Amino acid sequence: QGLLARISDLLLCRWTCRNCCQKCFDCSCCQTNEDEVEILGPFPAQTPAWLISSQNEDKDGDSDNAISELPPTLQDVSPDRRRSSSDTSRSTYSLTRRISSLESRRPSSPLIDIKPIEFGIIGAKKEIVQPTILRKTYTPDDYFRKFEPRLYSLDSNSDDMDSLTDEEILSKYQLGMLHFSTQYDLLHNYLIVRVIEAKDLPPPISYDGSRQDMAHSNPYVKICLLPDQKNSKQTGVKRKTQNPVFEERYTFEIPFLEAQRRTLLLTVVDFDKFSRHCVIGKVSMPLSDVDLVKGGHWWKALVPSSQNEVELGELLLSLNYLPSAGRLNVDIIRAKQLLQTDMSQGSDPFVKIQLVHGLKLTKTKKTSCMRGTIDPFYNESFSFKVPQEELENASLVFTVYGHNVKSSNDFIGRIVIGQYSTGAPESSHWRRMLSAHRTAVEQWHSLRSRQECDRVSPASLEVT
Repeated sequence: QGLLARISDLLLCRWTCRNCCQKCFDCSCCQTNEDEVEILGPFPAQTPAWLISSQNEDKDGDSDNAISELPPTLQDVSPDRRRSSSDTSRSTYSLTRRISSLESRRPSSPLIDIKPIEFGIIGAKKEIVQPTILRKTYTPDDYFRKFEPRLYSLDSNSDDMDSLTDEEILSKYQLGMLHFSTQYDLLHNYLIVRVIEAKDLPPPISYDGSRQDMAHSNPYVKICLLPDQKNSKQTGVKRKTQNPVFEERYTFEIPFLEAQRRTLLLTVVDFDKFSRHCVIGKVSMPLSDVDLVKGGHWWKALVPSSQNEVELGELLLSLNYLPSAGRLNVDIIRAKQLLQTDMSQGSDPFVKIQLVHGLKLTKTKKTSCMRGTIDPFYNESFSFKVPQEELENASLVFTVYGHNVKSSNDFIGRIVIGQYSTGAPESSHWRRMLSAHRTAVEQWHSLRSRQECDRVSPASLEVT
């Protein structure tokens, strides 16, 4: 071999002999003797277990005893073959002395006894921390005070209606029956509800002796798909009859799977021009219980409703204040499901906006009148001069009226927003407007009765 090859072997090969600069299996000083055990194959990553056991048991024995400790695969080899393998050992790794010396030099891994670390104040008394359960001592009277007798009454309105037939419900409540039909149009993806007629409705209850015709009702029907009660529809009012015939058809654009999860609610209401309309009864039917595609007709007995009076409607408003100009801008966008004030053509609603500073009326404006509708669209804007230092004492009174040519306008509903708000939604809208600088803030508001507004808001008493 050349000098350059030996120098490269010395530098690159980890098994080059340092004495003669030759490979260990080629030099004479690194040859095996009888005390060494041959390892066939490449150098293993760990010392074989049979090699360690053979060294510990018979380190000074002869070669026969050493051979008996070898694995079975090496014991079965014949003497001639073992001799030939010893002749070829120059081309294999033979490192028993070196391995034993490396094993003796390898430091043993230290054993560290780690104890759990406890955190806390030194010297503090250890206590078991568990959540404490606050238990209140009750007297026998406290237990009986929790009972609600109406829940256990046989005459309670909370009876399970499903267990009663229509004949039993009719004889029990005597509110009449309603005839209607349903069918789903898969081609156009909408639900068809047809209100046909009602019969044997009870006469209205008179609380006022001056009322003229109290022998007959003026019924109409409101239709909605629970739990959505906002997007409801209603039939026309039938004058002075206990057996009205409606024959009106309404559609609800709703997916088929969503329609199966809804409950159809039909509420029969008695129209009252001089006060709030009264609910006669209701019919509810889960649409999952019927075949919507095939459709069908039903006669259902009316049951009492927990809502004795219908809602007055809702009003969508937008408020915006400009501090630099000192202008309070009000947008009347739309209203929906307003209380019907005219028996023949619905209502002719308009909105009156009045600005009150403290307890003094300062400005009045109103929208145009929308003819023959209970869902009017206005989209009208109004601006009031309000300096920033007077803004905290300002109140806006919104009143919805039904236009009446023959007499005074019919009151529908009212809300107050500002210093003397009529409720939490109104106060929230005012605060949001104050925090949103120069940004319009929209919100729906449920209309309230005049008596309710006068009771909670002094600003409502200052307007007409």
